Amino acid sequence: MKHDIPDSHPRKQSLLMRERLIAGWENKVTATAGLFAHGRGEAFDYILGEQTIPPAIEAIRAAAATLLLAQKPVISVNGNVAALDPGGCVALSKSSRAALEVNLFYRSHDREKAIAAALKKAGATEVLGLGKDADSIVPGLDSERAKVDSRGIFAADVVFLALEDGDRTEQLAKMGKKIIAVDLNPFSRTAQFAQITIVDNIVRVLGLLDKTVQEFASFSKTDLHKIVKKYDNSRVLGSAIKTIRKRLESLEKKGLFMEVPGL
Repeated sequence: MKHDIPDSHPRKQSLLMRERLIAGWENKVTATAGLFAHGRGEAFDYILGEQTIPPAIEAIRAAAATLLLAQKPVISVNGNVAALDPGGCVALSKSSRAALEVNLFYRSHDREKAIAAALKKAGATEVLGLGKDADSIVPGLDSERAKVDSRGIFAADVVFLALEDGDRTEQLAKMGKKIIAVDLNPFSRTAQFAQITIVDNIVRVLGLLDKTVQEFASFSKTDLHKIVKKYDNSRVLGSAIKTIRKRLESLEKKGLFMEVPGL
């Protein structure tokens, strides 16, 4: 399924993301439920103005420093991420020395293979968490997300969770892992349980984070630790919520909310 979207369309990038997800669904990369999940995130992105807000930049800087300080970082990839920006995942993996691991709620052998193929087509040399390689269990989880690779997420000290669920974020944090999460919804369990939450669209985050990691690569460990120590996730989430509130107030003042007769 593919449509020609004119450059003049005010939300072309958003529609292109939908097309990528639909193509991913047709290729078994994206689960059907993933289409609904994207719609929920898209609503928050629209509220944010479909742009990277200052609190997200602050979180990205802390995330970059954390990845560079990590001994064994891992990027957890699900179907939506693999459909939206597999190249961004691979680029970040290379710059941050982080392994790529497939982790799915709706797990099947076909989906694992499809996601791994998408990542390898984008340049990945190794993808963890496939089939029998998902040989370890995250305590406290009953879903398929509990299955992780003993060489990857199970052994990781830092896990980058793109578009993940709150249950796994909470349990991984209980295992002592530092969690960097990307979530457009600052109210979600994922956002609340992660140590670093980037309130932004994953398609913007991956490139910005990769660029920041490369920029920070020459920093001393002392300077990187200072960036991480200064970061306060609760404060940054609060700033993101204030940004959302101000954006809604601004839209209201511009008269963009229609009055419904009779209400």
